Amino acid sequence: MPEGEFVIPGDMIGTSEEFIPGKGTYEDKGNIYAVTTGRVVYNKKDRSVSVEPVTNIPPTPKEGDIVIGRVTDIKGSVALVELSRIKGHLDREIAGNMQAAIHISNVKDSYVQDLSREFGYQDIVKAKVIDTKNMRLSTVDKNLGVLTSQCQRCRVTLVLEGNRLKCPKCEKKETRKLSSDYGKGII
Repeated sequence: MPEGEFVIPGDMIGTSEEFIPGKGTYEDKGNIYAVTTGRVVYNKKDRSVSVEPVTNIPPTPKEGDIVIGRVTDIKGSVALVELSRIKGHLDREIAGNMQAAIHISNVKDSYVQDLSREFGYQDIVKAKVIDTKNMRLSTVDKNLGVLTSQCQRCRVTLVLEGNRLKCPKCEKKETRKLSSDYGKGII
């Protein structure tokens, strides 16, 4: 197959006798196939073949990335977050239903007694990835934390008054670990 040839997943692009499978390829029974849509690239130095994608593949979080997600559960000392976006890749959702956790020790730089006072069910949070192996997040920085939140009683979006949140419907006051961007729609 000529270099630069356009291939789709499953197209045979070489054999293991000629090449070592590279990025975007896999080997099966001595043949090398494309995993992604793209163009064939040969590396003559290390005798490998790879496929350079021409489509925008879904991003995956790396350590240090800022991510956006929804709190799906709070269990004792851990808030579970379903991730949806990575800052810098807002045009694409994260592949699959990726879950992450915010441990009580990674919420803020002071003591946290009760995690349910820092996060609420269905809160939208901005956090930093600190461990990709176990998918752990941190909201310690000032610009990280809850971006939007709903009243636990009546499910109306809470409004920021001073440094506390207030429900415009039932006037219940709640606390959260707020991002400096709370309610602004800025990511």
